[in-house]
Amino acid sequence: MTLIKSISGIRGTIGGKPGDNLTPIDAVKFAASYGIWLKEYSKKEKLKVVIGRDARLSGEMIQNLVVSTLVGLGIDIIDLDLSTTPTVEIAVPLEKVDGGIILTASHNPKQWNALKLLNERGEFLDAAQGAKILEIAEKEDFNFSEVDHLGEINKNDSYIDIHIDEVLNLSLVNADTIKKAKFKVVVDGVNSTGGIAIPKLLNELGVEVVKLYCDPTGHFPHNPEPLKEHLSDICKLVVEEEADFGIVVDPDVDRLAFISNDGEMFGEEYTLVACADYVLGKTKGNTVSNLSSSRALRDITKKHSGTYEAAAVGEVNVVTKMKENKAIIGGEGNGGIIYPESHYGRDALVGTALFLMLMAEKGGTVAQLRASYPSYFMSKKKIQLTPELDVDAILKSMAEKYKDEEISIIDGVKIDFPDNWVHLRKSNTEPIIRIYTEAKSQTEADALADRIIGEIMKIAGI
Repeated sequence: MTLIKSISGIRGTIGGKPGDNLTPIDAVKFAASYGIWLKEYSKKEKLKVVIGRDARLSGEMIQNLVVSTLVGLGIDIIDLDLSTTPTVEIAVPLEKVDGGIILTASHNPKQWNALKLLNERGEFLDAAQGAKILEIAEKEDFNFSEVDHLGEINKNDSYIDIHIDEVLNLSLVNADTIKKAKFKVVVDGVNSTGGIAIPKLLNELGVEVVKLYCDPTGHFPHNPEPLKEHLSDICKLVVEEEADFGIVVDPDVDRLAFISNDGEMFGEEYTLVACADYVLGKTKGNTVSNLSSSRALRDITKKHSGTYEAAAVGEVNVVTKMKENKAIIGGEGNGGIIYPESHYGRDALVGTALFLMLMAEKGGTVAQLRASYPSYFMSKKKIQLTPELDVDAILKSMAEKYKDEEISIIDGVKIDFPDNWVHLRKSNTEPIIRIYTEAKSQTEADALADRIIGEIMKIAGI
């Protein structure tokens, strides 16, 4: 069992001993640390925070602990209860509050939960802010409010509907255009809040919905990470129902994957590619994804005369780069769509609406759309090293070896070859180098990864 403390929040498995797992004591401690930090950061006497959660089994318990802790610090709460990550993100600025907490472990199994922390813009904290909260937690220097100054709790269970209204009001979303296409879509909500939000959005857009695992019980019917090996049920049902396509989200609804009409994966990497294709076809501009995302986004951006930039891995890094480059759409290759006209956060509802607009205007099938995009294949492997090895020195040697190629060292080492690329990243918690490659065939991607692994092992003397 595990407790992981990082600059983006605290994540761990439920139960066990404090400090080793995400226990009630740890939830209180880190909620208090966030509250203390927020008081120092905002320099305001009276604060208000939005809190929402996904449907996982521990959600209500963790929510009660976090809410009560912040109330004990004199902070008012807007409690969204069952919600989604992007719903909480949009609620923060709409409610003009000082911050937000999302209680979700994203794609992790049901044993996990987490506190994800937001600033006053509804965006994830940066590294310095996250480090400060960890420092406060380590010191445990908490000063709670006296009885006359406790915070108040206000419940608002309408925010998924408000979120949907925000999506429908986007300039590139036209409900009538989508309704005329008369789509039929299967939705796998992995028995979390996506089973509430995505069907509601589709109903508003006149889409016929076939629900699969859309009861928000928190009993995930399969591994909740939306990867091919976990999605055999929806792949089969799309074909049986003769649906136009399928939609899969993770438990907190910030990752989005599609199933083509033939029951095959559209590919998580291509969620962003397709949405960017639609947006760039309507609005000239730039795009951003992280260094480990598909080259297909770069190709599509160039096709539309835009400029593509790569950011270090991590949503906060992608958002920073998007702001620097004034990108009109961006995200991550795990199915995370960031559309600044809505907000700077990954949002499966926004991605769904943009994809429906693309399909409604293009016509044809989803399988045909996928075939029209540049075809790339990825390999993801890792090397287990011994603790005494200097991983940074190994990565530096690899960068030197390929110095005549296009190199990025903003996040590990990425080497861009003319027809493929490799990205090497070290783990912050164990002596591992992760190797991501992409090429025009799976065989080539795997072969490139194996070649690089051999070169690293030679440098390491293994």
